[in-house]
Amino acid sequence: MELENGLRIICAGFPLPAHLSMSVANKIPVTVLTGFLGAGKTTLLNRILSEHHGQRIAVIENEFGEIGIDQALVINADEEIFEMNNGCICCTVRGDLIRILGQLLKRRDKFDRILVETTGMADPGPVAQTFFMDEDMKAQFTLDGLVTLVDAKHLLLHLDDSEEAQKQVAFADVILLNKCDLVAAGELDTVEQRLRRINAMARLVRTTNADAPINTVLDVGGFDLSRAIQINPAFLEPEYPFEWAGLYKLNGAAALVAGACGHDHGHDHHPHHAHDEHHLKVALLPVPTSGEAALQSAAEKGVRVFANAPEDRLPGSRIESSTTPWRLDLHGAHAHFPLLVTPGHYVLLAEHAPEEFHLSLKAADGKTLRPVLAKYFEEGHSHDEAVTSVGIRCEGQVDSSLFSGWISAVLSTQGNDIFRSKGILNVAGREKRYVFQGVHMVLDGREDAPWGDGERLNTLVFIGRKLDREKLNEGFRACLRKM
Repeated sequence: MELENGLRIICAGFPLPAHLSMSVANKIPVTVLTGFLGAGKTTLLNRILSEHHGQRIAVIENEFGEIGIDQALVINADEEIFEMNNGCICCTVRGDLIRILGQLLKRRDKFDRILVETTGMADPGPVAQTFFMDEDMKAQFTLDGLVTLVDAKHLLLHLDDSEEAQKQVAFADVILLNKCDLVAAGELDTVEQRLRRINAMARLVRTTNADAPINTVLDVGGFDLSRAIQINPAFLEPEYPFEWAGLYKLNGAAALVAGACGHDHGHDHHPHHAHDEHHLKVALLPVPTSGEAALQSAAEKGVRVFANAPEDRLPGSRIESSTTPWRLDLHGAHAHFPLLVTPGHYVLLAEHAPEEFHLSLKAADGKTLRPVLAKYFEEGHSHDEAVTSVGIRCEGQVDSSLFSGWISAVLSTQGNDIFRSKGILNVAGREKRYVFQGVHMVLDGREDAPWGDGERLNTLVFIGRKLDREKLNEGFRACLRKM
């Protein structure tokens, strides 16, 4: 079932035995599955969806990268799956997660529990935070546990230089030390000791091919909130997809005025928010009263508003309160946008700080209106800006020998910088898809399901540092047979 913004849902369909307990106080249990790139999350997910554990599971997936590929690597892909390709389950997609969970509630009879699989680049804290901060989510769902997979062979390469990898371990209720077959026993002890220094309380299970017993992953018994607060005292302070909020009292005609951002004005804006100097996303929300509580309530509502697709507005276009944000065209030095509102109190939410875009509200006489209250929202985490993804999608038949030589050369020379590689190939002479997955220089490939009547597209994704998009595209296309 295809839903808005390309979001889908998958359900593992096994009847629930009578002896299995349901959620606490009839709440829906949610398991968060995390782990750095290539740790084995998809392998574990496939096991959970295929084993006869007696539970119907709705899965929400998040991918890092410009091309979504993980759904095609998950079994039962002919069923339904929610998929978020925003790249980061954090403040920018918290509204997406809340909306998807709300949609799932309408299909409550179709599943027994939910599994959220995060991208390998995600800080799991904001995901867990959703189930404690949002009142609607807290009333309907219970966070059963956070399960982290770690790659025994490559973990130590990432722990020191990746805040996300450290937090994935630190917040875990269960740690699956995966790919143990690739590491000597002495090295495994070293890795385990390092994990214990970060998180001594989590249950640690050694696995190969993510072969942990299902009962170590599901029905964990509850996310350890007290430990989460010890790790991050600001854990219960929400993050937002905007940087600023101003509460105004509007009595008559007014206009929003802003200009293109030519340079940084010194405010530390969110490092993972794309900074388009010619456009600014804002929302205008009515509030019943003035005061701090009204501003904070509007900020929480704004999380969901900003999750919706923005509506473009050219200078001179009217702006009104709505359930979608406005994307303002600011190519002019001072673009004016008349406000179409009735007198009352309103909160203006801006994706970036007002001083960056000379943002203000002006009365009909041209005087600047001062906000009754204003607040900057600082971000509690950042991402490694050097890590990017390159996606390749094209038709054609792949020459297996040419591809083998090319991918071997790529990984042998750039493997330290390529954290993750994966793809689905249309290999010449084969009626089945060829699937490959790699972590650094380790690569595994196999034939998969038949292509059937669907389009035979080659789809590849590389995630890492110092990626040369043009060179990777040229290299792969050189592996295609000439028609």
